Amino acid sequence: MEKKKIYSFLAVSALATSLAACGAEEEDNTTSTDDGDDEQVEETTITVGASYGLHDIILEEAAPILAEEGITLEVEPYQDYILPNQDLENGDLDANYFQHIPYLNNQIKEFGYDFVSIGGVHVEPMAIYSKKYESIDDIPEGGTIIMSNSVAEQGRVLSLLEASGLITLDPAVTKSEAVLDDIVENPKNLVIEAEASPEMLVTFYNNEEGDAVVINSNFAIDAGISPVNDSIAIEGGASEYVNVIATTKEKENDEALKRLVEVLQSDEIADFILEEWDGAVVPVGKE
Repeated sequence: MEKKKIYSFLAVSALATSLAACGAEEEDNTTSTDDGDDEQVEETTITVGASYGLHDIILEEAAPILAEEGITLEVEPYQDYILPNQDLENGDLDANYFQHIPYLNNQIKEFGYDFVSIGGVHVEPMAIYSKKYESIDDIPEGGTIIMSNSVAEQGRVLSLLEASGLITLDPAVTKSEAVLDDIVENPKNLVIEAEASPEMLVTFYNNEEGDAVVINSNFAIDAGISPVNDSIAIEGGASEYVNVIATTKEKENDEALKRLVEVLQSDEIADFILEEWDGAVVPVGKE
């Protein structure tokens, strides 16, 4: 993994004469400044881990808004799905922003994390891409579909394949929990490979491996691929896979983190998301 780069956005006040910010691992990360008239302005710093190339960009847009209120937001980008939760657990982060609810729940179940979601921000629609075919209907008999090896994503991908008319899942199974063994109809006898790590799916697509590749939007966007224009099938706007701000239960009522969520859910940030990604990323409440 590349060396993590921290972007710091410092609140600047013409009246303030000093600023001290403690690290995310310390219990008390606030301080006060004196403007000379005995008015105390409380400053605080929060450190949030985020996926590189999308989540970190959204946080950077929110940082100046928070800075005006005395909240310094430090953004720590990641290029994988494992370290952000590990670093939240060990106290290096105050919160993270990279995962949706099913993935968060799976991580809590698997590793016993004492985490909670304190608010959803956006949905990144899952989509199917192909360098060989312009339509989902053109995928041939016995064709190969490449998907993520992430257990938390499997139900989501299979639901998209079902919605695209390629397979049928067992109706008795909750779709978000579906696995390959829950496929009950596969009329084209497709070979569905679930061995690739999520971050490698773009490489498979660019190398024209398989007949189609299912890629999450954050990886597609980071590679300059448009989920709206380049896919042959895309997830609908109504989705349970909302990307959230996650933190520990100990910090779920932290005022600075609560304000972060409010800013990220604001019309200003929603408009930025829609304009920046041209509808390929959908803010909560803007479906």
